[in-house]
Amino acid sequence: MAQETLRLRGTIESVSEPGNFIVKSREGETVKVVMTEKPIYTAMVKASLADIKPGQFVGATALPDSSGTLKAVEVHIFPEAMRGTGEGHRPWDLKPESTMTNASVEQSVTSVDGRTLTLKYKGGEKKIVVTPETVVVTYDMGNAAELKPGVGIFISAGKKMADGSISTPRITYGRNGLIPPM
Repeated sequence: MAQETLRLRGTIESVSEPGNFIVKSREGETVKVVMTEKPIYTAMVKASLADIKPGQFVGATALPDSSGTLKAVEVHIFPEAMRGTGEGHRPWDLKPESTMTNASVEQSVTSVDGRTLTLKYKGGEKKIVVTPETVVVTYDMGNAAELKPGVGIFISAGKKMADGSISTPRITYGRNGLIPPM
């Protein structure tokens, strides 16, 4: 039977040794996280609406408003090397009814209330409104030394082990107090 891939959002409580962390999940559960061999540490850093340009590959978590318009909770700007990662539009588990769209910015239209991004992916496109409240981030090379108590983390591909711990090859974390908005 294949192991289920899971996501974990939380804050590091302690580091017992490099690559072993105790994390408090956003639900309040305490979880041991163990990095696999050759771990990847990716830092999220604050960016701005002005940093989003046509042609870039981005990910947008959005919630529908009462009219069905998708409003971005967060937009993350992928580095060029990550173009195509998770491309498409699908349900997301950040909040009830949230979606994730990973796509290229086809068009960007600015208005008084923010910006509407037309995101184009294989098989479709979505229009997503970026509001002043939307968190915009980008990625930077990270390292284990930055993972200390209080740092917010996001694990996108964890595996639950027999002992209840979570094994993962990658941790994305917020740099300078940023909580990963994914």
